[in-house]
Amino acid sequence: MTIYLVRHATAGSRRNCANDDTLRPLSKPGRRQADAIASGLAGVSVTRLVSSPFVRCVQTVEPLAAALGVDIERSDTLAEGASITDALDLVDKLAREQHAVVCSHGDVIGDLLMALSDRGVRLDDFRIEKGSTWVLECDDGKVVSAHYTPPADD
Repeated sequence: MTIYLVRHATAGSRRNCANDDTLRPLSKPGRRQADAIASGLAGVSVTRLVSSPFVRCVQTVEPLAAALGVDIERSDTLAEGASITDALDLVDKLAREQHAVVCSHGDVIGDLLMALSDRGVRLDDFRIEKGSTWVLECDDGKVVSAHYTPPADD
């Protein structure tokens, strides 16, 4: 199994969504990044797409969902500030079940990567840029390697 751990693409300014940051959409460069993510992953055997409910995360995987014909599941487990325990439980479950794309935020992804590193998974990088993807290879229900893919150039 493979899990593609995507950090949401570049979003608009926080100042423009001062009342509710969950509603902050992607910027024009972010939409291009989302299209590039879809192009890069369109050929993989993904059967499940799980995203933070924040608009910027959902918009990041919408082009991929359309290309694959897969619905986007929204999960508070992947929301900004979410519990690392819950997020790690989700990754562990997906590692046993199916190829999946998971879209979240820098804090959640950073915590997940550190937890995987603590489990002995070797990380080939430490970056978590917006629009980037970590490819988590799984064997026997466990993440065994993690490879970083930078975001596409604008």
